[in-house]
Amino acid sequence: LAAWKMYFSSRVIASISPTRNFSSFHLTGFSGLEQQYPWISIPFSAIYAMVLLGNCMVLHVIRTEPSLHQPMFYFLAMLALTDLCMGLSTVHTVLGILWGLSQEVSLDACIAQSYFIHGLSFMESSVLLAMAFDRYIAICHPLRYSSILTNDKIIKIGVAILCRSTLLIPPVIIRLKFLNYCHPHILSHSFCLHQDLLHLACSDIRFNSYYALMLVICTLLVDAVLILFSYVMILKSVLTIASQEERRKSFQTCISHICAVLVFYIPIIGLTMVHRFGKHLSPMVHVLMGNIYILFPPLMNPIIYSVKTQQIRSRMLRLFSLKI
Repeated sequence: LAAWKMYFSSRVIASISPTRNFSSFHLTGFSGLEQQYPWISIPFSAIYAMVLLGNCMVLHVIRTEPSLHQPMFYFLAMLALTDLCMGLSTVHTVLGILWGLSQEVSLDACIAQSYFIHGLSFMESSVLLAMAFDRYIAICHPLRYSSILTNDKIIKIGVAILCRSTLLIPPVIIRLKFLNYCHPHILSHSFCLHQDLLHLACSDIRFNSYYALMLVICTLLVDAVLILFSYVMILKSVLTIASQEERRKSFQTCISHICAVLVFYIPIIGLTMVHRFGKHLSPMVHVLMGNIYILFPPLMNPIIYSVKTQQIRSRMLRLFSLKI
């Protein structure tokens, strides 16, 4: 009887003890290529440098050039700031692994990183939707553009994006703190994701699963549908223009935004497919897709807008010529 009491007491204490939750987690690098990390770190360091420099340049150009103080470029500044924060939120873990500094992360740090990664993803989706709305107004209602997208409206849209991206996530992220992680503490990426932590938990994760699914549907999926709908309306409006040259000019103003949308959504779809149906794939594929999801949009967006947007391109060329 005494032995049974001791057994049940130990089980109860283990079930409520938070000591498991304060243990560290092991981040996965490129399995099998550990000896090549010094070489792999070179392109990754260059990519992060380009992410930080490119988005800072876009923000600097928009801030210092009065002719760019327009709704379209305000939204572009929001996009660049989001991409900059995304790079900053993962640089320490990704390069920490490749530089041989550490592959361990505490639960609190992991939860914080997960919050920023998912929050910034929702924020980027919201900004892309706002940019689609901007293009819709500019093409379908050009005479009312300045009266609809006033500075006050843009500030309100920015605040709504911030609130939507930061206030909906805490319930599901905070609950990660109170789960018991009884499986091996090995994460499948070079950074922390919500679904990765759920795979290691032995507690009831139905709330996290259902809530996360609802968030994805109400943000990423709804945003994608609204962006698609806005371009259907834009295309319908452009086709009514008699002049072929005017059609081309009107549609060219949307090329940069379309590229940014594809650059954002294709990696997300790819990573989701790998998580859902790629259990048999090599861990390297998961790590590679995760890094593409994190780094590809922040890297490509400044390049897209520098090449495709004449005002940004000319201002950057002037800036580089002055420095030279």
